[in-house]
Amino acid sequence: MTSGDTNGTTAEPLLAARDLVKVHGRTEALRGASVDLRAGEILAVTGASGSGKSTLLHCLAGIVRPDAGSVTYRGERLHKLPEKRLSALRRTDFGVVFQFGQLIPELTALDNVALPLMLAGTDRAEARARAGEWLERFGVRGQGESRPGEMSGGQAQRVALARALVTGPKAVFADEPTGALDSLASEQAMTALTHTARETGTAVLLVTHDAQVAAYADREVQLRDGAVTPLGVAA
Repeated sequence: MTSGDTNGTTAEPLLAARDLVKVHGRTEALRGASVDLRAGEILAVTGASGSGKSTLLHCLAGIVRPDAGSVTYRGERLHKLPEKRLSALRRTDFGVVFQFGQLIPELTALDNVALPLMLAGTDRAEARARAGEWLERFGVRGQGESRPGEMSGGQAQRVALARALVTGPKAVFADEPTGALDSLASEQAMTALTHTARETGTAVLLVTHDAQVAAYADREVQLRDGAVTPLGVAA
């Protein structure tokens, strides 16, 4: 693979952002940022704190609409879609993982993971059965009946990763997924995420400030002054 934001292939990217601009108050978080995410690849987005990494992720995931520029997913321009269609994509094609997991505290781990399936219309019994399989993949099947407050941070984050992947998404957006974890829990979570993503062919956009986490990616780009600077292949 060559350095930069292209790898020499002519295949269309799964997700393409072009010249994104996003302003928060008086702060211009993105200033013409462009990036591609290809099917099956793990892409790390790094940069200093406040560089706009999370804003870029939110635009790519259809959570936030850019003020200018375009985000295209499999021929659809996300920023032009009605909210109903965006919500459908987030339920089926996209999975999102945040730094603190954002599990629903009143639900067990099993029901947290089953919830996206049930929202998509899957029968509860089937959804819970599939959720159990995903908890097994991430090594936390034994926590199935535990609530988030009863689990360690690393366990809860692996539950959050299982929830993001349970619907079989085409892309997962992970925003500092190990930022609240110690080094061992971080390694366990990233090993589980990358192994599962490669096994299922899921593309992952990984926002991180940690070079050790970025090293799990196939490719790394850096946000600097609101624009994307290619760094080539991660180690």
